[in-house]
Amino acid sequence: MSRYSREEILSRVDHTLLKPEATWPQVKALCDEAMEYHTASVCINTCYVRQAAAYLAGRVPVCCVVGFPLGAMDTASKCFEAKTAVANGADEVDMVINIGRLKNGEYDAVREEIAAVKQAIGDKVLKVIIETCLLTDEEKEKMCDLVVEAGADFIKTSTGFSTAGATFHDIELFARCVRGRCKIKAAGGISTVEDMEKFLDLGADRLGTSRAVKLLK
Repeated sequence: MSRYSREEILSRVDHTLLKPEATWPQVKALCDEAMEYHTASVCINTCYVRQAAAYLAGRVPVCCVVGFPLGAMDTASKCFEAKTAVANGADEVDMVINIGRLKNGEYDAVREEIAAVKQAIGDKVLKVIIETCLLTDEEKEKMCDLVVEAGADFIKTSTGFSTAGATFHDIELFARCVRGRCKIKAAGGISTVEDMEKFLDLGADRLGTSRAVKLLK
C-alpha cells in the first residue's frame, strides 16, 4: 500500500509539456488537467506563458523553462527571457546552467549567472537544471553548493532532452549535499507511480513529468 495518496503525489508534480511542436490547444489541455488534479504547476515553454497565465487565472501556478534545453546562451539572454516570462505571468522559472562553463571549472561564472537570473525574477521561485546525465558526481556535488550560494530555491536534475533523466542515485546525492539548504526537483524519464514515490522518499520536493496525471488518473 502506497504511503502517498494520489492527491499528495499530484500536489508535488510540475505537469509538463515542453515539446517543440506543442500547440496552444495541447497546452490548454495540460492546464485543464492541472486544474482538475491540483498539480503543483504547469511547466511550459516561455512562448505560452502569457496565454496559460490568463487561462489559469491564478488557479494553478505557471512554471516555465529558460535557456532551455542547452543552457549555452549568454547570461543577459537568460535574464531577459526569465524577466519577460515573469512579466507575462510566470510564477516559477526553471533555468539550465551553462554546462560547458561548469565542465571548464568556471564556478564563479556559473554561480553568478544563477544569481543574475534569480535577481531578474525577484521573489519568484527559481529552479536550476544541472543536466545530471552530463556531469560527474564531483560536478553534481559542486553544483549543489553553487545553487545554494546563488540563492536559488531548487536544484533540478534534468531537461528530459539529453541522454538520460532523473536517477535515484542523483536524488540521494542532492539530498546528502544540499542538506535542506534548498529544495530538490527530479525530472526526466519518470514513468511509473513507483518511481514517483521513490523519488519523494529519497528527498525530492517536486517531480517534473508529463505522465503523472495519466498514470494516476
